[in-house]
Amino acid sequence: MGGDELGLVQEAFATNWIAPVGPHVDAFEREFAACVGSPHAVALSSGTAALHLALRMSGVGPGDEVFCSDLTFSASANPIVYEGAKPVFIDSDRATWNMDPARLAEGLADAAKRGRLPKAVVLVHLYGQSADIDPVVELCTRYGVTLIEDAAEALGASYKGIVPGTRGRIGIYSFNGNKIITTSGGGMLVTADQALAEKARFLSTQARDPAPHYQHSQIGFNYRLSNVLAGIGRGQLRVLEQRVQQRRANCAFYQQAFADLPGIEFMPEAPFGRSTRWLTCVVIDPAKFGCDREAMRLALQDENIEARPVWKPMSQQPVFAGCRRYGGEVAADLFARGLCLPSGSNLTEADLQRVAAAVRRCHRPAATSGRTHAEAAV
Repeated sequence: MGGDELGLVQEAFATNWIAPVGPHVDAFEREFAACVGSPHAVALSSGTAALHLALRMSGVGPGDEVFCSDLTFSASANPIVYEGAKPVFIDSDRATWNMDPARLAEGLADAAKRGRLPKAVVLVHLYGQSADIDPVVELCTRYGVTLIEDAAEALGASYKGIVPGTRGRIGIYSFNGNKIITTSGGGMLVTADQALAEKARFLSTQARDPAPHYQHSQIGFNYRLSNVLAGIGRGQLRVLEQRVQQRRANCAFYQQAFADLPGIEFMPEAPFGRSTRWLTCVVIDPAKFGCDREAMRLALQDENIEARPVWKPMSQQPVFAGCRRYGGEVAADLFARGLCLPSGSNLTEADLQRVAAAVRRCHRPAATSGRTHAEAAV
């Protein structure tokens, strides 16, 4: 927490605005819209809820297809299934780890030939790094396909001077407990279309028609953010830039600490903007480093240091078995060799030094390199 959050929450209690909606919600929406440069923002209970509403308002329904980034968390794809549609997964590029525009072009050209274009494209901005948005926008415009940006992990990042999440028809953000700023649980939907913003507010409050009694002509959802959590969000928004600098400092520390080690590479920072380095991610070449990703993860675990593999691609998830994909080799390789190191905003220098020392102990000279995690466990 940054310091202002408690006072804003106490204000919510003092004025008895506890339930969803309220003055903090209204103010949080205005302040967030100004922060990201979007005309309209709608505060919701989660980023997943925001994405679900985005798909619903884009007309996604049973039998439709939605193209989605392959390397991502399941929350990017699950709402597609909520609406009875089927995800089609698009591989990553090496430069950003995000959706490969060349693979998207391949998929859209194939869909046009089959006479079945996707209803939408869900472009994910991964680990604080913006995807290359311009070619994706051009492709979606050319084929007349709605672009939805999942910027849940990229608040505070930049792309050619703009904020990821603001170029598509709808963008979504997450304030889950592990995000760069948090409301404990919460999310935001942004759009330049006032009618869409109003529709999102309507659907997120159980789609209650304007009447003195409870009347519903559409199916709605209980997706609105509470006034208490919006107060936390307002305080967190004030320290967003500080959080970005803290995360970037973590990554810079690791980069310097491992500069002399062969076989360890960091997620690239694309030249078109700034990554927040929400998580510091590395890929391990076992032949050069001396152990594989899983051996390193287990070695860190033995020292009570939590590290996790990068996202397992959606195309490899059992729940999405049978879904089509375009490419997949890059996402599969990043999962096989990628590890997320401890990256919290409150890490001390001693914490970082402890992690770095543990990683360095995993390194083996070339003559003894190539340990697998199975061998390391013996």
